[in-house]
Amino acid sequence: MALSYESSGVRYDELDAFKRACQRAAHATAGELAAHGYLEPATTRGESAYLIEAPDHFLAHVEEGLGTKNLVADAVYASSGRSFYREIGIDLVATIVNDLVTCGALPIAVAMHAAVGDSSWFADEKRTNGLVEGFAEGCRSAGAVWGGGETPTLRGVVDPKTIVLAGSAIGKIAPKHFRITGEVRDGDSIIFLASSGVHTNGLTLCRKIAEHLPHGYATPIGHGDARDYGAALLAPSVIYVAFVRECQRRGLKLNYVSHITGHGWRKLMRLEEPFVYEITAPRPAPAIFEFLAKAGPIEPREMYATFNMGIGFAAYVAPKDVDATLAAAKTTGYDAWLAGKVKKDGARKAVIVPLLGLTFEGDTLQVR
Repeated sequence: MALSYESSGVRYDELDAFKRACQRAAHATAGELAAHGYLEPATTRGESAYLIEAPDHFLAHVEEGLGTKNLVADAVYASSGRSFYREIGIDLVATIVNDLVTCGALPIAVAMHAAVGDSSWFADEKRTNGLVEGFAEGCRSAGAVWGGGETPTLRGVVDPKTIVLAGSAIGKIAPKHFRITGEVRDGDSIIFLASSGVHTNGLTLCRKIAEHLPHGYATPIGHGDARDYGAALLAPSVIYVAFVRECQRRGLKLNYVSHITGHGWRKLMRLEEPFVYEITAPRPAPAIFEFLAKAGPIEPREMYATFNMGIGFAAYVAPKDVDATLAAAKTTGYDAWLAGKVKKDGARKAVIVPLLGLTFEGDTLQVR
């Protein structure tokens, strides 16, 4: 029987309904900004980062959680003694700042929230030092200061053997024309930036698969990749801040960008206005995704609706800016390529991948 993300206990229809309710209630508080000299700009609700507007700049804020990836690190640590908590620290920064830069904001400060069920979790210096080192490394990669954090002990709420990792960041857009607003047009090009693997989404399903593998996380993934399952899952996420910063430095206009996280490739149509996003040059999925599909088994449609499938970030640009945008990505160390185009088809919103026979209509993504 094929597996799905929903069968692992994650149901986006329930999560997204709560998010939409929060957006409605939160918008009703926007008038409180005036007393502080700020306003809420149009169309910020439902995007990955929340903006507030001043006369000469925008401030951006993001709150994000790691999810359950650290449980994979815990299992690998317990069975082999290999600690991947440095990688987990980088992951935590990445999941926060990659959302922040989608509006064009460059991160200024990042904070960590590390909740445990028992303070003894911090007694393992190998693990905690790795987490600290990785978080600081992630902040440096993002060009941001590690500004602070919180370490509550929540006995009865958090399992004493685990840690719940989350955090927040603030950033700034200045000058204001660097804001990425979603000015996508019919005929725009879609550029993909490669991921390093699963990043921080879909790990609940990955953990469920591990339960049925002959050697658990020590199972080789094959498909031309020498790593075992645990090491492949725990590859640190790519931080895409430098790409956005370089595009700004070069004066390149990013009409829209999307951080490909939960909801998989459906996130390509996060923009509210209806467009058809046609992916004409998908690359073969990296080995870890081939392994997941076979080990699940997981159907192709579910794979692309859940995982990033080798794509961590997407940029939408005018066709005349494709070469310059690819050059900016290459200069800053990213693997990027021209993957598709945006088309206007009346009121239709969809992601289509003809070579893979996949279509996701607009009603499969309800984040607003």
